[in-house]
Amino acid sequence: MSDDRPLRHQNADRDGHRRLGLKDVAKAAGVSYQTVSRVINDDPRVSQATRQRVWKVIRQTGYVPNSAARALVTSQAKLLGIITDGSTRYGPAGILAAVENAGRDAGYSSSVVVLRGADEAATVEGYERLIDQGVEGIVVIAPRLPLAEAVRRTKFAVPVVMVAAGESSIDGISTVSEDQEYGARLATRYLLDLGHSRIAHVGGELTWLDGQLRVRGWKLEMEEAGMEPGPFVQADWTGESGYRAGKQLLDQGLPTGVFVASDLMCLGVMRAFYEVGVRVPRDVSLVSFDDSEYAAQYFPPLSSVRQNFGRLGQEAVEMLLRRVAGEPADTISIPPALVVRDSATRPRSWSAEPEPTGR
Repeated sequence: MSDDRPLRHQNADRDGHRRLGLKDVAKAAGVSYQTVSRVINDDPRVSQATRQRVWKVIRQTGYVPNSAARALVTSQAKLLGIITDGSTRYGPAGILAAVENAGRDAGYSSSVVVLRGADEAATVEGYERLIDQGVEGIVVIAPRLPLAEAVRRTKFAVPVVMVAAGESSIDGISTVSEDQEYGARLATRYLLDLGHSRIAHVGGELTWLDGQLRVRGWKLEMEEAGMEPGPFVQADWTGESGYRAGKQLLDQGLPTGVFVASDLMCLGVMRAFYEVGVRVPRDVSLVSFDDSEYAAQYFPPLSSVRQNFGRLGQEAVEMLLRRVAGEPADTISIPPALVVRDSATRPRSWSAEPEPTGR
């Protein structure tokens, strides 16, 4: 019996329309169907040039390999894919755990692919690995702009939800994120309401979407209050870069308030201040972002914008399952909240008026 018959059965979609089969892909790529099968199963005997040609046809046609097609038709696989760039920073790591937990709560296992890079080739490679495992849909955790752009350029044969701050959905790709700009505005507005007018910002890497949006939120809130934003000091999310930023602020002339783009960098800023006797919040007020589990253990306890990773993961998985069920792409932005502790207060009167000389 020809093996064409089961392929035709598997390649019927839920509306009864015929999907492309293995032999269709083989014909379009100019190779045998055995070669297509070897490519899908990552057989090392296939040359790189042939492998690329076959996968190009698969992406262009939207063909779903056998294992994935069977899962989509029978709904027995219960497998979700997760693509991540492998960052161990607080945000991406927290989101990954939250998505896995939400998938498990929905009755799905997760297969995680860590990309070797943030370009389109690496994204396609990770997607191909997940498709061959039969995932019903994919969540892409994209903290950096290059990965978000690569995802938008990739043609996916299954529904995709991208967790990427500030990005909007397009046909085939939904987006879910924390509203980073709003969170930055919350932090800045809190300092403004306390009476601060010179508010600095220590920013994270600007290749990160979070870093870009937190800078923008700080600037917009200052400008709408009629205040000049600044100074701005560039850092890179590490505690050491926060320490260097704190030293730079001291050299430039200390502002009365500082909004720092992450708790870890804020710890470095505080260290730089304490080394020269600058006290928080008596001499300078600090507000941070993340509300990590150790923010309350700082001295003083840190006021920080809280990200809700649990809700973010739940929204991403629920969105993906709605997409699997046939609903259109959508965009969800979750507003964070400011947790007020003891690291910020009203500016001291001497910051605006010189102290007596004693004469």
